Amino acid sequence: MKTKLTILALALIALSCKEQSEVKTEDAAVAVSEEIAQVPQADYATYGEVITDQNLMAIASVKEQYKNLKSGDSVTVKFKAPIEAVCKSMGCWMRLDIGAEEQVYVKFKDYGFFVPTDSDGEAIVEGKAFVEETSVDEQQHLAEDGGASSEEIAAITEPKREMKLMANGVLMKK
Repeated sequence: MKTKLTILALALIALSCKEQSEVKTEDAAVAVSEEIAQVPQADYATYGEVITDQNLMAIASVKEQYKNLKSGDSVTVKFKAPIEAVCKSMGCWMRLDIGAEEQVYVKFKDYGFFVPTDSDGEAIVEGKAFVEETSVDEQQHLAEDGGASSEEIAAITEPKREMKLMANGVLMKK
């Protein structure tokens, strides 16, 4: 009887060790596949969260999203657009040209990252799109950060409704 109980106990121990091993192997496989999905493209410098250049929205679709937003609403977008301006002192914001003299003002989530102050070309951004009224003081401050002349800064006299984006990740060609 003792022999049977010992064999049963050993069998149970062996089975429980095997199940734990299988779980660890499955967890490792999931971690590796997630790691592969997060590998940035070699052509791009990554700022903030790792994003890809896949599944980009067309600019027309981005404009439509902004057009339908009301104050307080937000929607997740991911698109590519030419860089119009960047904060010259820190790289803490940028403006992207979405055509027809329209721009999206981009800030970076939790000020957790910045882009180079000399950024140009195109950027791929992903984040929360929203609309907001920007005060005269803030517009003037941003114009100063962007390197605008004193005449351009003085010409800002009214608040304006702006398309904005809180980016969680940015890609720029190296």
